[in-house]
Amino acid sequence: MSTASVVPGTPGVEEALVEDQNLRGGKARRVKTRLTSRAATVAAIVIAAVWTIPTLGLFISSFRPETDIRTNGWWNVFVNPQFTLDNYGEVLFASGASSANLLSYFINSFAIAIPATVFPIVLASMAAYAFAWIRFKGSDVMFIVIFALQIVPLQMALIPLLQIFSQWLHISGTIPAVWVAHTIFGLPLVIFLMHNFISEIPGDIIEAARVDGANHAQIFLRVVLPLSVPALASIGIFQFLWVWNDLLVALVFSGGTVDVAPLTQRLAEMVGNFGRNQEVLPAAAFVSIIVPLIVFFALQRFFVRGLLAGSTKG
Repeated sequence: MSTASVVPGTPGVEEALVEDQNLRGGKARRVKTRLTSRAATVAAIVIAAVWTIPTLGLFISSFRPETDIRTNGWWNVFVNPQFTLDNYGEVLFASGASSANLLSYFINSFAIAIPATVFPIVLASMAAYAFAWIRFKGSDVMFIVIFALQIVPLQMALIPLLQIFSQWLHISGTIPAVWVAHTIFGLPLVIFLMHNFISEIPGDIIEAARVDGANHAQIFLRVVLPLSVPALASIGIFQFLWVWNDLLVALVFSGGTVDVAPLTQRLAEMVGNFGRNQEVLPAAAFVSIIVPLIVFFALQRFFVRGLLAGSTKG
């Protein structure tokens, strides 16, 4: 059976190409019109308000005196405005068994979150490039297995992994144990997302690098990584936020010690019973979300580009 190749310039082909482009352009215009319509704008404003009001209330409560926090809601600040920095002073610098003293836990969270974000992204980038552009036996099966690991609850692996860390590797209760755990749990999703982006890189670019004599390491470092910066930034934001806000993994593998425990563990301890430490909880909670907010807004432009990358072709 023979197939006829479609050559531009053939009668009827150019008209079909123009019609196809018009259909795609019309669809894009319709989607843009719907997303920028008045109803979509109103819905976006409502969602933003519902999402922002609790954060605003938390921020205001963090500056209110203890008596006001215990007796009335944060909205009363507009009637009787009273502010103090005592909550933040107690949260960050006070010492003692019953005080917050979040500064050391804050440093622990940084020591956990930064490496636990870098390690899976580095490993996943190399694995994604191999799955996308290196043909080897069993690659499809391995990728399917990695993809399937995303649906396995991480709670199933906590006890076996903890036994390996404590009995074989003897790193349980240390920060490296938390790094390894977060890297293991984050790799399946990060590999999947990075593969989707790297596989969309035009093959002509990869082929041109090969013609110039570049090997896989050079192609990965000089071609793929620079083109993958938006995806790396967006995935890095997700991974960092997940690690920073995590309590379960850090609590299991850190052993609950003060030298290793992250900020989320101290916040959980501060909750206590019967409203204990109610006056410092808003300040402590707002301190914990400052870093994620800074990371998100600093990398926002890369985040948007990373989400849109690969959504259109041609």
